Amino acid sequence: MSVPPATTENAAEPPVSPVNSHNEWDPLEEIIVGRLDGATIPSNHPVVACNVPRWATGFHGLAAGFKYPRMMIEPAQYELDQFIGLLQSLGITVRRPDAVDHKRRFGTPDWSSRGFSNTCPRDSMLVIGDEIIETPMAWPCRYFETLSYRAILKDYFRRGARWTAAPKPQLTDALFTADFRLPEVGEPMRYILTESEPVFDAADFVRAGRDLFALRSNVTNQLGIDWLRRHLGPGYRIHEIESRCRTPMHIDTTFVLLSPGKVLVNPEYIDADRLPDVLSSWDILIAPEPNPIDKRMLKVTSMCGKWLSMNILMIDEKRVIAERHHTDMLRALERWGFEPIPCDLLHYAPFGGSFHCATLDIRRRGTLESYFS
Repeated sequence: MSVPPATTENAAEPPVSPVNSHNEWDPLEEIIVGRLDGATIPSNHPVVACNVPRWATGFHGLAAGFKYPRMMIEPAQYELDQFIGLLQSLGITVRRPDAVDHKRRFGTPDWSSRGFSNTCPRDSMLVIGDEIIETPMAWPCRYFETLSYRAILKDYFRRGARWTAAPKPQLTDALFTADFRLPEVGEPMRYILTESEPVFDAADFVRAGRDLFALRSNVTNQLGIDWLRRHLGPGYRIHEIESRCRTPMHIDTTFVLLSPGKVLVNPEYIDADRLPDVLSSWDILIAPEPNPIDKRMLKVTSMCGKWLSMNILMIDEKRVIAERHHTDMLRALERWGFEPIPCDLLHYAPFGGSFHCATLDIRRRGTLESYFS
């Protein structure tokens, strides 16, 4: 029996993907927010230790593999709950990963490790339009991190999203430079990662429609950038940002896209005269010096530097959530024509970041555009 060809009347309409995010500033409609449950201090592997600030290495070396203490979890959880409430009050749908006991040990034929956390979905998944890409992260303790998001990913896929996973890395010793030493100021830049296989964190990329900006770092190698460039194809361009940071990891405290024509840069890490030529017509906004943090415990335990003041979250082209403590940043955003919404997330720093790190924007109301000639 022959089957009649599909017609307009009998052909199933393709589902409208719940995933749609092309840049950092279109109106935000749905977001994933990380979770503190089960968070474990990351392993003392060299690729982790090289990115821990020098003043925190003693604490990290002694505590690696243990659960974060309650005295750190409780204030961070309170602030996280308030942040989630703020997002929901703005009409944004919030999704959360499953709770995981990250202290459990796991391994591959080549190595074993305990976990870390699922506090920062920005690192393990990259949203490009209607596609979610699971990234090949370089930290062994984060190898299975996206499993805690699997229920969400399956739901998005069933509803029409594209779901891709980059090649799972082996993470053998060949990927890491033996006896690695951080470069001192004035020395040529060097990274702990070799080019033996592609690895990258999604947080080393920011999006402006058909153009992405990337940071090579101690968690993202050149092969990782090349893999993404080839995967996205000729419809996208990836521009590499040159950083002076001696411990580069994640672009969102270095180079932050705010809205069409405006980018915020870190004056300590970025030479504005060496930015990609496509930015020549954009306003280059220089981040103010971060306000000092008084709390000694945060200084000792944070894996992040002082420039978390730049780790902000755009709600749309005008409204932006920023840390209440960093008053100079709030004032600067106002001067530049934005509407800052102060919020507290200072105690989240020991778990990997602030507002941008703690989230993954899933749907923004907008279409794919080109913002550069």
